[in-house]
Amino acid sequence: MMAAARNFVGDNTRQRDEENLKEDSPTSKRAKLEGRFPLTKWELAAAVSVFLLFSSGLFSIFFTMPAAEYSKIKLPRSVSDLRVLKDHLGSYANDYQARFILGYCSTYIFMQTFMIPGTIFMSLLAGALFGVIRGLLLVVFNATAGASSCYFLSKLIGRPIVNWLWPERLRFFQAEIAKRREKLLNYMLFLRITPTLPNTFINLASPIVDIPFHVFFFATLLGLVPASYITVRRR
Repeated sequence: MMAAARNFVGDNTRQRDEENLKEDSPTSKRAKLEGRFPLTKWELAAAVSVFLLFSSGLFSIFFTMPAAEYSKIKLPRSVSDLRVLKDHLGSYANDYQARFILGYCSTYIFMQTFMIPGTIFMSLLAGALFGVIRGLLLVVFNATAGASSCYFLSKLIGRPIVNWLWPERLRFFQAEIAKRREKLLNYMLFLRITPTLPNTFINLASPIVDIPFHVFFFATLLGLVPASYITVRRR
């Protein structure tokens, strides 16, 4: 009977040891981390503060613009929305061109900074309203400014978010950057021109893997031209 009791205790001990090993394994730790929000309360407060600051500036610009039929103005989410928006904004953009461009640029940079979907339709709208050349200049300027703003925002609070969302992709990107330090601008241009990595990921991950801002800036400015040209021509 004592032998049976010892065996029972021994089995329970081994079972607990196995459970502890499972809990301490990398897979178990990763599973626990996946459900945890990546930002501390101070990082979250910083993110919300930056968002509110940008939002306040954007609303201030729109509230000081000349009156328009705001009920008919919304961010385009489809080609049909784009056509409707073009019809309503065409004369307005001609009458108040400087103010309209300011509002357009502010909206585009805001969306790019905070990774809000829909900038492709903003690019199409630029081509529809301003033609290919002016539309291209406007889109490249805004895309570069928005990406740069996202770069600095990520430098402030981006590391935990990128590690949480794309851990494997970040390790791959970091390894590729380490191998190409001597020709970093060429590699960044390649990434901007090709769909190897999403632009959103590049914007967020670049400061984390120590890509200098001047390399990031020039690669973005030059690398976005081909795709932007194709987009604004599809008006």
